[in-house]
Amino acid sequence: MKGKEQLNFIEQIIENDLKNEHNKDELCFRFPPEPNGFLHIGHVKAISLNFSLGKKYNAPVNLRFDDTNPVKENYEYVSAIKKDILWLGYKWKNECFASDYFEKLYEWALGLIKNSKAYIDSQDSNKIAQQKGTTTLAGTNSPYRNRPIKENLKIFQEMKEGKHPEGSHVLRAKIDMNSPNLLMRDPVLYRVLFKEHHRTKKTWCIYPLYDWAHGESDYIEKITHSLCTLEFKPHRELYNWFLNELPALKHKKPKQIEFARLNMSFTVTSKRKLSELVKENHVSGWDDPRMPTISGLRRRGYPPEALINFVKKAGISKRENTIDFSLLEFYVREALNKTAPRVMAVLNPVKLIITNYPTNKEEYLEAENNPENKSQGIRKIRFSKSILIEKEDFQEAFSEKFFRLSIGKEVRLKNAYIIKANSLKKDKSGSITEIYCSYDPQSKSGSGTVQSKRKVKGTIHWVSEKYCFDIEVNLYDRLFNTEAPDRNKDRVFTQFINKESFVKINAKAEESLVSAKEGDIFQFQRIGYFAVDKESRKEKIIFNKTVGLRDNWTKKKKEFKKLR
Repeated sequence: MKGKEQLNFIEQIIENDLKNEHNKDELCFRFPPEPNGFLHIGHVKAISLNFSLGKKYNAPVNLRFDDTNPVKENYEYVSAIKKDILWLGYKWKNECFASDYFEKLYEWALGLIKNSKAYIDSQDSNKIAQQKGTTTLAGTNSPYRNRPIKENLKIFQEMKEGKHPEGSHVLRAKIDMNSPNLLMRDPVLYRVLFKEHHRTKKTWCIYPLYDWAHGESDYIEKITHSLCTLEFKPHRELYNWFLNELPALKHKKPKQIEFARLNMSFTVTSKRKLSELVKENHVSGWDDPRMPTISGLRRRGYPPEALINFVKKAGISKRENTIDFSLLEFYVREALNKTAPRVMAVLNPVKLIITNYPTNKEEYLEAENNPENKSQGIRKIRFSKSILIEKEDFQEAFSEKFFRLSIGKEVRLKNAYIIKANSLKKDKSGSITEIYCSYDPQSKSGSGTVQSKRKVKGTIHWVSEKYCFDIEVNLYDRLFNTEAPDRNKDRVFTQFINKESFVKINAKAEESLVSAKEGDIFQFQRIGYFAVDKESRKEKIIFNKTVGLRDNWTKKKKEFKKLR
């Protein structure tokens, strides 16, 4: 018998509300991104939470773009956000924009002025900030706080009509300049901005601040539970104050609930800092495979189920914590192990000649595409006298601890024969250029063949020198070389960028990969998982390293400790 389902604290609140406040058919959730950048791994947690609750309670989930700042927002970000959410496997009920509600928000702001709950402040932003006070010092009332209602209405109307320049006036709520919560000290509701909006174009030249638009948009959409990360906890008091000032409420107010955001080691998830990485060319763009953005992770080859399983494992809590990046990589390997076909590629090749293999002979060997998924079947690979192996898989001097190829030692070629190294050839610099081996004709292995009874400790991969082809490989690693790059107050976070996070190399791949297309993901046997990049072309296919076959980063952590 299964145990009772463990509810997270948000589900407990919802269950209690269903008993006391709401009917099940009233429930409604939303995911409210600002279209001022691409979504990142932290957003996956918020997306998964809202849409999972929607599925659990059979309730609608709205996608609402809180587009109140025309300076930073555009349709590129809107399109990218929609693409990311659909890729994760979620579908929203209604697509909404805060800009849909600009007229209603303006109408409600007029109501605040008429009820003496808002006023026009004609001071500049620096003066207003100074009067806010501090956590230990009370704020100072604006000299315009008691401006006559009629004058406030007149100036606000003129602001809307574009008769006042930017920075000349703002509309502030009249709350309490002595409040211990600084957000309650007469916050700004509207400012003048002569910037074209991506949807409303030049219709408006005054724009609502996020805090004013957020709760009111939730109310308009009949959201019951407004889920936010912990940094919005101080905003809850203001959120409720605005809602309480709405005229003649027709339905129940939404409830803001805060949960801990997703923090990851070796990562920054601040949109501002991610934007800085892009603008300063530390990365190639928002979808650079080193970026923690959903588009970057997708381009790198991370499957959506890995991201979702990762954030679910991280859980929903009220306390901040940091999850190790290696846990995400674990879920990536777990997902790709079941789906990625196995192929062979050699990243650092050296020529190997099988001296006793007939010169003119070629044969097809059979290889299993995925031992974890038999339905993927088998493929044929060509074998001949001359092949390429990894330089790292050969060591001239024999060693008991080296289980790959050495002079006088045997290894198995993956899906092929057992070979023995006998001699080698070097160039003038002393670098090995050719390795000469003999093979055992009776040691053939592979799918559909009689398995050899001979056993050797090492197995190495290879490609046919004649039938392999050139590929380009992008080797990616952690973007930062310290666990918390944005938490060191003495150093700028970009100083912790790992200079070895991106290396481009030329490599050789087996001929079956010649038809690989963008988005295809493979396991390069004994190396890791690789995804075909969007910039691949017919002349040269580009592969991005998704993740290695095992976690090698734990060892590196010790090396980078001194950099903190």
